[in-house]
Amino acid sequence: MSDRVTNTGYDEWLDALAAGEGFYLESPGGHGSLPPRRVCPHSGSTDLSEEPLPDVGAVETFTVVHVAPPSFAGEAPYVTAVADFGPVRITGVLVDVEPADEEIPLGLEVEVDVETHGEDDERAVVLRPV
Repeated sequence: MSDRVTNTGYDEWLDALAAGEGFYLESPGGHGSLPPRRVCPHSGSTDLSEEPLPDVGAVETFTVVHVAPPSFAGEAPYVTAVADFGPVRITGVLVDVEPADEEIPLGLEVEVDVETHGEDDERAVVLRPV
């Protein structure tokens, strides 16, 4: 038996992202959120539908991590970014860029994917420039 802890909803979402079938949850009022969710955080609706995630998002903000948690210490410095994908915002590790503040323009177009990171090879959401 595996020692890996599963996070129902989130793990399935990561699987979908890795397969190129990313999605978000939408309430009847048009509010978007990310799994795992059972209730819309805006309206309280439990009638959530899976909608395809836009292929491309844009970096809204980022930070360069110089002092990482122990399991990511070997990867520092690295960039964590928040990207706008229309109805939702996704936070992930920005890959394929140099972690220098002046080289990452806001509005940079990115795709979302999943890679293993850290000493434990945990799956993580990554954002990759297009």
